[in-house]
Amino acid sequence: MDAFLAASREGDFEALVSVLDPNVVFRADRGPDLAPGAVEISGAEEVANVVLARGTPFAPFARPAVVDGQAGAVVVVRRRLRSVIKFTVVGDRVAGMDLTLDPGTLRRLRI
Repeated sequence: MDAFLAASREGDFEALVSVLDPNVVFRADRGPDLAPGAVEISGAEEVANVVLARGTPFAPFARPAVVDGQAGAVVVVRRRLRSVIKFTVVGDRVAGMDLTLDPGTLRRLRI
């Protein structure tokens, strides 16, 4: 988690790819208010590009957390929970990432 967050904060593509499984799957639930439907992206380079393009501005606000019993991170900006990401870690690499942006879903999570 520390290596993932550090690479995200620094915008370090190579470091980010190195902590991702080559077949990592990233899923995002944006909810009906942001953009209907879920997003799914796979592959370390593709996921790293999305994380750096969209997530880097929020990375300074990310803090490690346990989400539904799994490794994760929460992003709180101005005392408001903005997103939660749950990681599936296999060995020493991130094999899955589930990002939740939907306010309704955020209210139901155990963090």
